[in-house]
Amino acid sequence: MMKLNRTLCLLAALAAGLGGCSWSDTKPDSVEDKSPRQLYTDAQASMAEGDYKRAAEILQAHNSRYPYGELSNQVNLDLMYCFYKNEDNEKGLQTADRFINANPSHRDLDYVYYIRGLILMQMDTDLLHSIFNVDRYDRDPAYSEEAFRDFGFIVNQMEDSKYAPDAKVRMLYLKNRLARYYLSIAEYYFNRRAYVAAANRSKKIIDSFYDTASAEDALEIMIKSYSKLGLTDLEHEARKLMTANFPDNMLAGT
Repeated sequence: MMKLNRTLCLLAALAAGLGGCSWSDTKPDSVEDKSPRQLYTDAQASMAEGDYKRAAEILQAHNSRYPYGELSNQVNLDLMYCFYKNEDNEKGLQTADRFINANPSHRDLDYVYYIRGLILMQMDTDLLHSIFNVDRYDRDPAYSEEAFRDFGFIVNQMEDSKYAPDAKVRMLYLKNRLARYYLSIAEYYFNRRAYVAAANRSKKIIDSFYDTASAEDALEIMIKSYSKLGLTDLEHEARKLMTANFPDNMLAGT
């Protein structure tokens, strides 16, 4: 199912007679005609006041009027942050992706990936969760997987980045979110007696998310699935793994 914000963005674009969600759709007369430096100063002032919507309007006007100016990169760095704060996620991703493509070795690339990851995490939160605080962990994990890769890029390729510590924390959260998603699928298959699929999904959790809270439940499904399939050798190995990691579990043992 398409995310609500993506749907609203497309509807707004159609209503405006556009072909997509433009990242520079400010009305020409909504921002005064000023020099690049003055516009940037105005945008900074709006950001300092927490008015990220107005700041984004000014920064987009700056982009439109002075696309190749000396402040261009900084304008886009600030713009993607404003889009993130406004939950204007599609435009935020578009701005981040354009920046990465245009500046693959920029000194602030860690910041771009960090903001991009935050935007993706924001996109992963569905309507039920945001309004009723219901954790629909069985929702499509595409955004979480992409965010995990972005934070992983910072941790693995830019370990000295000031954003690396927080990126590690967010990766741990995302690992648990992804593990719970795959566990829900494994449970679905097991309850429908699709034991091969259930075992394979559980194995993915053990292989990729062994250090999450879902690992023990995944092992249980593996053991039960192998037992149903009569795969005694695999069941024995899974029980050994359970014993080594969760000795108090009722399925532990050789």
